[in-house]
Amino acid sequence: MTLPSRSSLGVTLCRDGREFAALAPEWDALHRRCPSATPFQSHAWLHSWWLSYGQDSNLRVVLVRRGGRLVGAAPLLLAHRPMPLLMPMGGAISDFFDVLADGAETVAVVGALAHGLHRAARSSVIDLREVRPDAVAQRLFSGWSGPRARLTDSTCMELPAAPLATLAQEMSGSRAQRVRAKLRKVEALGVVCREVPADRVPGTVGDLLRLHALQWSGRGVNPEHLRPRFAAHLAHAAGRMVRDGGATLTEFLLDGEVLAANLSLHAGPLTGCYLYGAHPRLRERKVDVATLLLREVSRQAAADGRSVLSLLRGAEQYKSYWQPVQVVNQRLLMARPALEPLLRLRTSQVAARNRAAATVKARFPAAREWHERITALPGRVGSTSGAPHLTGAGR
Repeated sequence: MTLPSRSSLGVTLCRDGREFAALAPEWDALHRRCPSATPFQSHAWLHSWWLSYGQDSNLRVVLVRRGGRLVGAAPLLLAHRPMPLLMPMGGAISDFFDVLADGAETVAVVGALAHGLHRAARSSVIDLREVRPDAVAQRLFSGWSGPRARLTDSTCMELPAAPLATLAQEMSGSRAQRVRAKLRKVEALGVVCREVPADRVPGTVGDLLRLHALQWSGRGVNPEHLRPRFAAHLAHAAGRMVRDGGATLTEFLLDGEVLAANLSLHAGPLTGCYLYGAHPRLRERKVDVATLLLREVSRQAAADGRSVLSLLRGAEQYKSYWQPVQVVNQRLLMARPALEPLLRLRTSQVAARNRAAATVKARFPAAREWHERITALPGRVGSTSGAPHLTGAGR
C-alpha cells in the first residue's frame, strides 16, 4: 500500500517478515529520535518477538518516510479473533506500546500514520494496549476522525532514577532506617554484582529463567515464562539490546555462585525492571531480594543519566514500599466510521472483563498478587477497570 503523500511524506504497509527484519538500522535510528519511545518499541525487541510469536500473514507495519528516510512507524499485527483487530506487535509480554514518530516532525508524521491506519484497518478495529499517557499514540487517538474509545489499562509504578540510598532520604524516618539496614545486610554478606557482556547473554538468560521458575515454584509462576518460545525471544532480544545499550543483564553472586539475575531495559529517560530470578537461598540468608535488585538497577540508571526507574506493570504490594508514583496505561480503540458498531461491541467486551477482574480483586484480596502476575498472559484483561469513554466521529 502506498498513499499519496502530503508535504513529501510517503506511507507504505509492510506485511513481510524479511522486509521488517531488514529495517533494523533505520528503525533503530528512528527509535532514538522519538522522545517517548520505550524499550518495547526497539527493533531488537519487536523483531525477536516476531520470530517467536508472529506469522507473516498477520504482519501489518505502517511506515512513513520523507525523501526515503524513515520518520514514522506503527508496529501492528492483524488478529481475527474475537473479531478482526489491528493490535500491537509485542503482545502481552510487552509492558508498553507506542507508535514511533521523529521528534522533529511529530505532528506531520502522526497525520500520515492516521492515513495509513485508516487504509490498513479497512474491516478491523484498532485496539492499542498499554499506551503510556505521554505516548505519541495519544496524539494519534486525539486526531482520529472516526469513532474511538478510551479505557484504562494496567497500572505501572515509577521511581526517580536515583541511587537507593538517595531515595531512602525521601522516606519517613523508620522506613528509611529499614532500607539502610537492608542495604547494610547486602553489603555485609558480600554479594557481588556483575554486568553480563553480549556474548554471554544466552546462557545467563537461561540461568535467569531457571532461577525465576525456582523462586515461584509452588506459587503460580506465569506459565508463559516457562515456554521455549519466551526463552528464545528473551535471549535473542537481550543479546542485541545489551550490545546496543538498550538492556543490562546483571548476575548476583554469593560465595562465587550465581544466585540471582536481572534484566533491565532502557530507552531515552526510562529504565524498566523487566524480569529477575532469585534462588530461595538468598531469602534463607535474610537477603531482601527487592532491595538487592533495586540497589543495582537504580545505580545503573543514575549512572546512565536516566530520570525514570519504572517497576513496569503491576501494583503489587511490595512495590508500594518504595513510595512510587502510579502511572496508568490506557487502551485506545479506533475504527473507521462504518465500523462504529463493531468498535462499540469491542469496547463493551473489554469493559465487562475489566469490571469482572476488579470484582475478583475486591472480593479476594489474597488473590491480588496472583492477578497482577496473570495480567501478563496472552489474552489478558486490563488490571485497572474503568467505564469506556466513547467519542463520536469528528470530535
